[in-house]
Amino acid sequence: MKIAIGSDHAGFSYKEKTRRFLGALGHELKDFGTHSEEPVDYPLFSRPVAEAVARSDAERGVVLGGSGNGEAMAANRLKGIRCALCWNLESARLARQHNDANMISLGQRMISEEQAFEIVRVWLETEFEGGRHQRRIQLLDLE
Repeated sequence: MKIAIGSDHAGFSYKEKTRRFLGALGHELKDFGTHSEEPVDYPLFSRPVAEAVARSDAERGVVLGGSGNGEAMAANRLKGIRCALCWNLESARLARQHNDANMISLGQRMISEEQAFEIVRVWLETEFEGGRHQRRIQLLDLE
């Protein structure tokens, strides 16, 4: 799967580790930065990930920050993006099953590394249920 990834400085460490984790699983990655723990503005890194997913240059996107909130908000400004802030396995599973989340946001200050990897794994492996949820997804992109 083609996956776009990006973070601000507060999510940089987990981004690097998540990038290696996903690469080891055989996924193709496009890293939109940042590339250090020097302070940066999160929209400059979350938005390009979301744009790549919206253009179908990537099938999914992962953004990381301190809490993950700002990154999810920045990503969700784009039509067609459904970025879920996830903090446990159930939130990741439901984000895919019910919301067809094509992006995930994680907070490095909120969860352990191991939790982050498991959340990403569950999110990638879970299928969208469709059915009654499809109508709701379509309502998200009404102008």
